[in-house]
Amino acid sequence: MNLYDYVKNVPDFPEKGIQFKDITPLIGDGEAFRYATHRFAEFAQSVKADVIVGPDARGFIFGAPVATHLGLGFVPVRKPGKLPRQTLTETYSLEYGTNALSLHEGDIQPGQNVLIVDDLLATGGTIKATMNLIERSGANVVGLAFLIELKFLEGRAKLPKAPILTLLEY
Repeated sequence: MNLYDYVKNVPDFPEKGIQFKDITPLIGDGEAFRYATHRFAEFAQSVKADVIVGPDARGFIFGAPVATHLGLGFVPVRKPGKLPRQTLTETYSLEYGTNALSLHEGDIQPGQNVLIVDDLLATGGTIKATMNLIERSGANVVGLAFLIELKFLEGRAKLPKAPILTLLEY
């Protein structure tokens, strides 16, 4: 299946000069969405993941079905103030600003093998912050899975070594 057919380019969004990759046609098509999530599930099995983590918000879209398919838990990594219990928080840089992510303390157990699933690898800031939260929890990041990688931003080079699956590259 050619997933490129399901991603629309939106110029100058959210600001001038950015070429936004709109994945809503892909997730809106049952066959394309199932194909992508099954590819992620196969990767999760190959890296022996115990739990799936998805960063806010599009990581939820892809990570939760992968976890469900495999009978694994899904742990959301959220923006600060969105989780009600005690959290770990990590600040990071975006292509156009800064942000922070939080994880409930205790949702990931020491020694667990974690696969991070997200829609996009750009500069690597979001994923590096997510990896830091997981490592601070005492768990192991055993893989990273992305629908899209923007290769020209070289985000992969900023990440510690871990197996990476990318379904689409721009």
